[in-house]
Amino acid sequence: MTDTPSLLNIAAVFLRLGGTAFGGPLAHIAFMQAELVRRRRWLSDEELLDLVGAANLIPGPNSTEVAIHIGYKLCGWPGLVVAGLCFILPAFLLVMPLAALYVQYGKVPLAAAVLYGLKPVILAIVFQALYGLAKTALKTTALKLTALLAVLLYVAGVNELTLLFGIGLVSALRHFCTDKAAREKTAFAVLSAVSVALIGGTYLLSSYTPRDMPYGPGALFLYFLKLGSVLYGSGYVLLAFLRSDLVEHYHWITSAQLLDAVAIGQITPGPLFTSATFIGFILGGPTGALIATIGIFLPAFLLVAVTAPVIKKMRASALAAHFLDSVNATALALMAVVLFQLAHDALIDAVTIAMAVISAFVLVRFKVNSLWLMLAGAVVGLALHGLKPI
Repeated sequence: MTDTPSLLNIAAVFLRLGGTAFGGPLAHIAFMQAELVRRRRWLSDEELLDLVGAANLIPGPNSTEVAIHIGYKLCGWPGLVVAGLCFILPAFLLVMPLAALYVQYGKVPLAAAVLYGLKPVILAIVFQALYGLAKTALKTTALKLTALLAVLLYVAGVNELTLLFGIGLVSALRHFCTDKAAREKTAFAVLSAVSVALIGGTYLLSSYTPRDMPYGPGALFLYFLKLGSVLYGSGYVLLAFLRSDLVEHYHWITSAQLLDAVAIGQITPGPLFTSATFIGFILGGPTGALIATIGIFLPAFLLVAVTAPVIKKMRASALAAHFLDSVNATALALMAVVLFQLAHDALIDAVTIAMAVISAFVLVRFKVNSLWLMLAGAVVGLALHGLKPI
């Protein structure tokens, strides 16, 4: 299927993705690949990988930033705003009533049961996408070795931000020293300066957290604005920040409320960062939910607005292209490690293993719409565990 990526079409596609893409950033990117690369052909695998790599280099919600990047690439600045807002809006609208029910009843009914059935299906969807993207990202032996090195270093405990920038800069430096055609002094100087500034700025911002801060709308906005400006990594990193700050330092919420907020982020489609919407609602009702949501997502729009125009120029520079290729290979390697970690959490018994294997086979062999598989997974989870705790 091919159509024109007009603003209206972009809005429709990202509203649907935002309302149906379960499973976190990896799964969201898999859905985007299926819809925008394979089905609509608005992008190539290489173009999508460049945008994924660019999103990994800046803090914030990765899949949302990929959506914003795609919007800019397809329709410029209006597309940037439309794609980002439409991807976030469905999750925001779903979390609001769930948060209201939680405030009323104090629990999240059936969340664990739904997750039990959804997780193995989502693993299969992500595996299919990573397999396809690997053919583009790991196109040379050097890039395959780069990805392997990234996996080994990440498992050894090296920070992912250090890996992304470090491996990218080492690749750029190697080509700068060995290839006269790639000896672009300005490009190398700019890449180095931006890398150091981002790493240093992120470290300084993330290390500044007052030990005690009374709750208020302004404090809520500034906290989530800071979080959206510094947070790299998975939902587990988000959980660590929220526990340290909101539970232990500020005492705004309890540990139980935090875990329920993360559960809501997992069982609803769209960005996991809508956990902020849930927390904001607990603290300040609908107004608090809106304030927290704007705070955590606003940096993503601003950072992509600054970096998106640079992607095309990077591909035009031989040296910067080497940097981006290595970043893409590293990002794919990190995604593969996260997939393995998710498998450890999701495949907890024979039923979930069978669900993941069958889902992968059906996706690859019959090319079915993944939404039907997710619906089937949720039904299985509810049937097996809907009436008892997991």
